[in-house]
Amino acid sequence: MTVQGKRQSIPMTEGPSRAAARSYLRGVGYSKEDLHKPIIGIANTWTEIGTCNVHLRDVAEALKEGIREAGGTPMEFNTITISDGITMGTQGMKASLVSREVIADSIELVARGNLFDGLVGIGGCDKNMPGIIMALCRLDIPGLMLYGGSIAPGKLNGVDITIQNVFEGIGSHAAGRIDDAGLEALEANACPGAGSCGGQFTANTMAMSGEILGISPIYLSGVPATSKDKREATREAGRILMDAVRANRRPSQIITRKSIENTIASVAASGGSTNAVLHLIAIAREMGIPLSIDDFDVISKRTPFICDLTPAGKFVASDYQAAGGSRLLAKRLIDAGHADGSTLTISGRTLAEEAALAVETPGQVVIHTFDNPIKPTGGLVILKGNLAPEGCVMKVAAANRVDHRGPARVFECEEDCFAAVQAAQINPGDVLVIRYEGPKGGPGMREMLQVTAAVSSNAELSAHVALLTDGRFSGATRGFTAGHVAPEAFVGGPIAAVQEGDIIHFDIPNRKLTLEVSDEEIAIRLKGFTPPALRWPKGVFRKYVDRVTSASEGATT
Repeated sequence: MTVQGKRQSIPMTEGPSRAAARSYLRGVGYSKEDLHKPIIGIANTWTEIGTCNVHLRDVAEALKEGIREAGGTPMEFNTITISDGITMGTQGMKASLVSREVIADSIELVARGNLFDGLVGIGGCDKNMPGIIMALCRLDIPGLMLYGGSIAPGKLNGVDITIQNVFEGIGSHAAGRIDDAGLEALEANACPGAGSCGGQFTANTMAMSGEILGISPIYLSGVPATSKDKREATREAGRILMDAVRANRRPSQIITRKSIENTIASVAASGGSTNAVLHLIAIAREMGIPLSIDDFDVISKRTPFICDLTPAGKFVASDYQAAGGSRLLAKRLIDAGHADGSTLTISGRTLAEEAALAVETPGQVVIHTFDNPIKPTGGLVILKGNLAPEGCVMKVAAANRVDHRGPARVFECEEDCFAAVQAAQINPGDVLVIRYEGPKGGPGMREMLQVTAAVSSNAELSAHVALLTDGRFSGATRGFTAGHVAPEAFVGGPIAAVQEGDIIHFDIPNRKLTLEVSDEEIAIRLKGFTPPALRWPKGVFRKYVDRVTSASEGATT
């Protein structure tokens, strides 16, 4: 007799006609009894290429213990991952956003092929987590996304450092402000072990988003990678999953318009990554929920910025968790009317019920109150105008200007712009324009962290230079930067018409991005426009180019 919660897998494992299938599985080591229990897929993004995912085999083992203890049979399988940080500044970084789609597709395929009763996706790096959530939306079986956890901060001369310091150190080294030994010291100490990049960069933004969205077990998922509490928190996540399987608690009950709006508010309040815009739109699309780029501006404008987290602030993800984590942030948001506490979470409790369990560390200074915000509005703004008719995204949490007007310096790829910055060919007041790095033109929307870090490391430039691109920015980016400019250059968007020396105006209060050239002149420049040849005219990148949507629609396929 099968047990409660076994639904999907019955045609795979039950009855005399399934003896051959069971025989294969018994050859793996599953018992007769195991196969009559709910079958739980474990999608693991483990890799030994980078700190973000290197420990996820251990996370999976603890998760499987919790699932077995709660009456399920876990079956682990792998999917892929690309390290954004390692590939940054190279052609390899073009694979990063593409990997989100491949992760979602591969999890969907394995889950549909094996008729799992439930599913857990374990993620570490930036694209793992949205890819996992997208697959859960498609499958709509009981499931959750589990974060492998943040890295501990590195230490150098008694000061906490993160990988952001290394990227900025590269710029300082090129400018002669630090020597070889100084750069080596940063490189050797920034990443002390396993875990994802430590600031409120994309990985931690998406981990927090999963918690507020309700698809990750709140507070448990945020336990840092090397914490002594990680194993038991992960086992508890397995038990939570099995409760959801028995209750048939599905993603479509959890991921709703209200829960997405709550999540956008958490990104705004925490100074989260601009990549959350792409990923949350993509998740909404998978669930059939209307969501536009403009919704982010509306919610961010009414939600003050209250988390003192790098790159905008001083603290890292482990400090956020120690202060009270996402339960405490949820409580702040709900109490101030910036989030709806009625939304369901994977635990079966509402977000308000989870928030009521928050334990704030006395004297913590990481998560402010809304009575004492860091800034009166959130960390994200959406600009539109003749240069970005579909919009672009700015992260203003770490920017102190609200207006910039200057001459365009036009670069056809990230490498050319980086070389110009390194060679001291950029002047205060310039607007760096990096194009043909969009979803189709890149392809894959590379992040411009190498460029922005080089600019940020130069005090004279960082306070007086702006940058815009049809590509993306890392969550670690600081400065006056606008990304996701849409339509992108490759499809003939207005950014393709910008010429060296054109004046570009950023007007944040009025949410405008303007190329000070007449509409008639832009049309003349774009007449007969021909995009550059594809770098890879076949294979996975060609498939991506043929299918991918605009950044304003989440760059989904």
